[in-house]
Amino acid sequence: QRLSVFHGIKMPEEGYLVGYAALIDYFSLEVPTPDYLTLISLKNRKYKTEDFQVLTPRYQPKETLYHQLVFALKYEGIHVLFFKKLFEKLPQEDIIALVQEEPQGQYSRRIWFLYEWLMKTTLPIPDLDTGNFIMLIDDQLQYTIPESENSKRHRVKNNCPGTSEFCPLIRRTKKLDTYLALNPQDTIEGNVKGIHKDILLRTSSFLLLKDSKASFNIEGETPTQSRAIRWGKAIGQAGRETLSKVELERLQHIVIGNSKFTKMGYRLEGGFVGEHDRINGTPIPEHISAKHQDIEKLMEGLLNTSNKMITSNYHPVLTATSIAFGFVFIHPFEDGNGRLHRYLIHHLLAVMKFTPQGIIFPISASILERINDYRKVLEHYSHPLLNFIEWEKTKDNNVKVSNDTIDFYRYFEATKQAEFLSECIDDTINRIIPDEVDYLQQYDAMKAWLDDHYQMPDKKVALLIRFLEQNNGLISNRAKEKEFVELTNEDIQSIEDNYRLCFN
Repeated sequence: QRLSVFHGIKMPEEGYLVGYAALIDYFSLEVPTPDYLTLISLKNRKYKTEDFQVLTPRYQPKETLYHQLVFALKYEGIHVLFFKKLFEKLPQEDIIALVQEEPQGQYSRRIWFLYEWLMKTTLPIPDLDTGNFIMLIDDQLQYTIPESENSKRHRVKNNCPGTSEFCPLIRRTKKLDTYLALNPQDTIEGNVKGIHKDILLRTSSFLLLKDSKASFNIEGETPTQSRAIRWGKAIGQAGRETLSKVELERLQHIVIGNSKFTKMGYRLEGGFVGEHDRINGTPIPEHISAKHQDIEKLMEGLLNTSNKMITSNYHPVLTATSIAFGFVFIHPFEDGNGRLHRYLIHHLLAVMKFTPQGIIFPISASILERINDYRKVLEHYSHPLLNFIEWEKTKDNNVKVSNDTIDFYRYFEATKQAEFLSECIDDTINRIIPDEVDYLQQYDAMKAWLDDHYQMPDKKVALLIRFLEQNNGLISNRAKEKEFVELTNEDIQSIEDNYRLCFN
């Protein structure tokens, strides 16, 4: 079927959709449209866009299930949610027939392995005892773990970063390849080379507080100073404790503080992110959380996958993306999910030694400056799912999900989220941290000059510099008449001139 639009997505040109898109459409599978689609061009052209790969007619697969699956595995990688839903729809005899198309073929073996791995059942097919081992995932298409696990039965090396209980995958892109090749430790060491140790310690303290406040601000909250400091202290300890249900509940207590109006621990009812209709209170969801009955199983899968990614040396940024975004999609708690999601980024980067010791990446500060992009990558996952989740309003204007949704939270593509997080990390390394170091050096130079000329108390110095910052390097008339009435006009002129020198 020739198409120019597919599921509301405008195609780069008219052509034939093949692979996963064609099969999703043919079998009417309840899965969101994949992020990356393949189109056979009518104009004999071959090129790539952000959302499509366009191929010439010679790539057109035969119109059979087996040949379309071979094409998808060869050119689009593994789409775990698709396979789970396809396997649930097809009788076992059809799967056996697929495997027996080419019993020794690499694509037949991948289909066979995925069926038994995802469905937790063994097909009545004898073990293979000859042939080379093949990689489950093509690492030119998707990111894999370097340490694979052999399945002798299928003669397949399982290099999948996840487990059958929780398995986000990330497509290989030029943008990610560029970011992942960078060494943050070398960059940071170059940026802070020759900086006094005291400055670095103070920078780290300021960044912790900055990140803590930003994480609350993202949620639309303005924390008290003591609450921000308490959460900043928790962020500073990221990477020290092993992730577990108990540890996550401990962190929830820290981030919530007064839990009088919040049920702590894993949710015991439905959940959603969004608004309520102002007239009748009906939920207007932007995101529907995992069913509360599925949370224990999902979180166990997430934590096991986290351990696997860490021990298998999956890239730290990809690990942080998979686990932190997986967590916030599940939304296991009644409150605190967003801040804990961003804490998990800190934790995983620290435990995998991606973050240099003693330095915090103020991820939340960078996210806050990109808040619209952040919402977009969250909605990129959440909004398409709303079409596949059946829910009804409860008496207390919550949501109650009635269909089986657990696999939506287990198996998803996290490419957009990984690219976003990589940009934020790059921003913290190359802009936010160096800017903070520069600021403290400028502050110290200004303070030293004030100490030398006016012998002000530290508290007064801090107030004066803050006033200068807030008023474009000038001391306001109000400040001249109140807090700094002792200063003469000559003093004020001299202070303003020196402020401009110190702060460029």
